[in-house]
Amino acid sequence: MSAGSTPLTLVMKGHGRFRRALPPARIAFVGAVLWAAAMSTSAAIVLATDAWESPARIRTVALLFAGGGSIGFPLGLFLARLLAEGRRPETAFAAALLAFAATTIAATGAFYALQYRSYYAEWHAEAFTITWLLQFVFTGLAALYQFAVLGLRLYFPVGFFSLFVAAWWFARQAR
Repeated sequence: MSAGSTPLTLVMKGHGRFRRALPPARIAFVGAVLWAAAMSTSAAIVLATDAWESPARIRTVALLFAGGGSIGFPLGLFLARLLAEGRRPETAFAAALLAFAATTIAATGAFYALQYRSYYAEWHAEAFTITWLLQFVFTGLAALYQFAVLGLRLYFPVGFFSLFVAAWWFARQAR
């Protein structure tokens, strides 16, 4: 801490940085729609070419990926703007790659875990007991593991290409 700066002034400076990182609503909304479409298309193409299950189940998984993309893009844009503020374009590109990938995977994984949990809930103990808490935690962890092993591959190749396009677009924006 420099002389003359207090914890309160440091917090206030950080608050301004967070405020500047908030993306414009229109860009966040349009980006979320486009990103959701790209992520759901990626999952649908991989599953359809693998002749996986039925078209109805492919649509369900594609909707799950669309939901993750629609939440992941605005969060990723905020995080990328926060990390890249005042930085060079190549740093902004790297920040966007990291931010969009991490937030999209996290949001989709969370949706997957919620769906997984809702399926197994009927066999779980009474809510808010120690046993239920353990079942809740370990069911969620198992879902995230399963998503990491089986779900991440659905982002390739369309989602991966889309990630580079989004990061390139972000890096070209004025800061």
